[in-house]
Amino acid sequence: MLLEGTILRGREFEPVDGRVVIEDGEIVDIEEADVRSEDVILPAFVNAHTHIGDSIAKEAGEGLSLEELVAPPDGLKHRLLRQADRDDLVAAMRRSLEFMATAGTATCIEFREGGVEGVRAIDDAAEGTPIDPVVLGRETVEAMEASDGFGASGAEDGDFTRERNATGRAGKLFGIHAGEVDSGDINSALDLEPDFLVHMVHAEELHFERVADSEIPVVVCPRSNLVTDVGLPPVRDLLDRTTVALGTDNVFLNSPSMFREMEFTAKLTDATTPEILRMATVNGADIAGLNCGLVEPGRDAELLVLDGASDNLAGAQDVARAVVRRAGVSDVKDVVRGEA
Repeated sequence: MLLEGTILRGREFEPVDGRVVIEDGEIVDIEEADVRSEDVILPAFVNAHTHIGDSIAKEAGEGLSLEELVAPPDGLKHRLLRQADRDDLVAAMRRSLEFMATAGTATCIEFREGGVEGVRAIDDAAEGTPIDPVVLGRETVEAMEASDGFGASGAEDGDFTRERNATGRAGKLFGIHAGEVDSGDINSALDLEPDFLVHMVHAEELHFERVADSEIPVVVCPRSNLVTDVGLPPVRDLLDRTTVALGTDNVFLNSPSMFREMEFTAKLTDATTPEILRMATVNGADIAGLNCGLVEPGRDAELLVLDGASDNLAGAQDVARAVVRRAGVSDVKDVVRGEA
């Protein structure tokens, strides 16, 4: 299989004209050449933090605080999830996954409420869709054993030492929310030596030093943090110290569009175009232990093809910058999913 156009190549997303050669679902070569195609080829996105179950209640909870919205066990989302009919829940999650696939997302790292049954529900939702999410069970060790790891709500919600140890023994992924509302839970979260942290809006210098020393990655969700009025993550401070990835967080607060997340981050922070593209692709892939996220030989061919001649993108003087700051779902021409 050959893809032709302007290729955003490697970790710097340097635009080169040519062809991507794919065999057996793997990128085997990038041939620089003059080509007629105006397509733009880049890695498909990795949405590094989602709560897909919230798809049953999009735009619910206007005016509520973060605690009233999502705090376990009685925040609005948890009440709605308990009340939801299973078939309705699965159908809503499937529609979000289908949208994400259409919008160029290869996979997501999902914090899945509901214990083992919650894991089974998203497995059912994902069946037959182009996305195979990385699912982190919550609430119980059994949910971790039934999924790809454990997604902890936050160190102030309980002692997750048992779950962390069990996840480590199983060789699975452990992530935890930290520093979303205030800084009080960050040190306790870091003490668990997680595979990654989520949010870190209220991180302070001590926390930056600990993150740098431990090299623990951080997933930031700027649109979600703005909607819940907790502030904006210190993206530059984090980028200067560790691997940073992007997530869209709760579906009932934000569309799970990585295009929107990139644009928002680009226009509200000083992160560079290559940094934001890495945050939306390879950094999330690295956190999840996946072999996608870059256009380079040896990587899985999880790729996004944009129509560079669309009314929205035509005439872009800086292709990579245009992808970050102005591209959208309507510009998607194809999503290649590791197929020869």
